Amino acid sequence: METSSLIQVARAEFAPRNTYLNTATCGLLPRRAAEAVKALAEENAVGSTAGSGSFEAVDVVRTAFARLAGVGADRVAIGSSVTGHVGLIAASLPPGAEVLFPEGEFSSVVSSFASRGDLRTRYVPLEALAESVRPDTALVAFSAVQSADGRVADLAAVRAAAAVHGARTLLDATQSAGWLPLDAGAWDYTVTGGFKYLLCPRGVSFLTVTEDAQEALRPLAVGWVAADDRANSLYGPVGRLSTAARRYDDSPVFLAHYGAERSLALLAEVGVEAVYAHNTGLAERLRTGLAALGHKTVPEKSATVAAPGLGSREPELSRAGVLAADRAGNLRVSFHLYNTEADVDRVLDVLAG
Repeated sequence: METSSLIQVARAEFAPRNTYLNTATCGLLPRRAAEAVKALAEENAVGSTAGSGSFEAVDVVRTAFARLAGVGADRVAIGSSVTGHVGLIAASLPPGAEVLFPEGEFSSVVSSFASRGDLRTRYVPLEALAESVRPDTALVAFSAVQSADGRVADLAAVRAAAAVHGARTLLDATQSAGWLPLDAGAWDYTVTGGFKYLLCPRGVSFLTVTEDAQEALRPLAVGWVAADDRANSLYGPVGRLSTAARRYDDSPVFLAHYGAERSLALLAEVGVEAVYAHNTGLAERLRTGLAALGHKTVPEKSATVAAPGLGSREPELSRAGVLAADRAGNLRVSFHLYNTEADVDRVLDVLAG
């Protein structure tokens, strides 16, 4: 099936009431995901044994994300927030270790390291990230796509520089997974919130850990869900943790995972390459239109368009039924499966007055 047809079929899963251009804040739930959440909630409401949720659904989600990320399911841990995954990684570093970040990086990537007080944190412009890795850099932590303006990092250059200097890498794929191809195996750690471009309910997040990096990452909040034998680890200390990345699992939010199972299936049906072409095509249409109106944009091949200085127009757009975001003074517009060229034209009409 052609890309346009795939997108059109997928779009039937959504029913936005407004011109929704704010996936970088929160993605819309496909109908199939919303129905799965409702069904489990109803089972729970009537006291059905099915209402407590099943780990089978969690493992399906783990496998689906692993496939999207290009790694084996044994390299994926599940949780409920990126902050929790990053905190685990931050706790693993020795005192005095240097962590390198881009300037303006999202708080969830930075704060667990900064709050320790005994690490050296350094911030450089995103475009200088690769050249700023030094022999004493322990970890480079950054987002594949910047939250504030949609800039895409030079992933190959950062990966190469980290390898030269022996630094580990932490990639936040929250603003990219689902539309930008992800090779999680190329990074020591990746963290991904599922509620944006992966179209999952809040309460689903993913951590990937290479086999080598796992040796340095000590589990902190250990529960029976991380045990090698979950069924026989309910009482007393866990005797043996899973040897896979599942050793870092949090207790799953079953309602969210039941929805995530359906959302990730939809993305797999469409394919990330098709989503990439669709999202970036709409973004380019908006950049061209904004330029015709005399507005500058951050020049990126991205699913997000950021127009510096136009963030103050966000309330006006909202009143007109166009939902976007004001981030760091930028008007941030972000595209996904459910958007069309008509959505782009609607933004431009409002901004043109």
